[in-house]
Amino acid sequence: MATDTSLPRGEIIQQMDGVYELFPIPPEQEVLLALIKDCLAEWEHIRIGPLIPGAIWEIKPPCPPRIGFQDGYLTMDFQTWHCHLCIGESKSAPTDVAKHRRTGRAELYRRLNPDSQPTSWGFRMFNGAGEQQVTILLPNPHLDEDQNYVDEPDWSRLYLWDRLTQKFLGRGQDPMDRSAPKFFHG
Repeated sequence: MATDTSLPRGEIIQQMDGVYELFPIPPEQEVLLALIKDCLAEWEHIRIGPLIPGAIWEIKPPCPPRIGFQDGYLTMDFQTWHCHLCIGESKSAPTDVAKHRRTGRAELYRRLNPDSQPTSWGFRMFNGAGEQQVTILLPNPHLDEDQNYVDEPDWSRLYLWDRLTQKFLGRGQDPMDRSAPKFFHG
């Protein structure tokens, strides 16, 4: 399938676990809070956790979260578990510690198969030291709600990716996102 060359392309990078196309998001508190809230509005269809070499956490939220914010930290409380993410200025920590903890880089991404077709979509944040804070895995057309492989992609499951890239990147729907015939796990 041809790609729309009028759409801005992200940076292609090779990481230990595959090839990614990255779309930077400003790591500003207001932007991050808005993007995370958009993702959490779809709590039934996302997975949350760090994805680092050797440890992939894909936690399905059990209910709509209560969202709080204090001293630079966003709290996502799902009643049976919760997490805190430093996305803003923290005044309670020494300056160097606060800089380390706060989000320094954020990006929407799509993971590519060997034919450069996207097969996974998400949002992730890294602290000021470049350590991963969180990944939010977006609904995937190659997987059902229980993360089982499907025979035919359900492209309607790209609705959240399309909405986020439109809102935060000003990009229209990209035919490239609908080009992979199956999920790639490599």
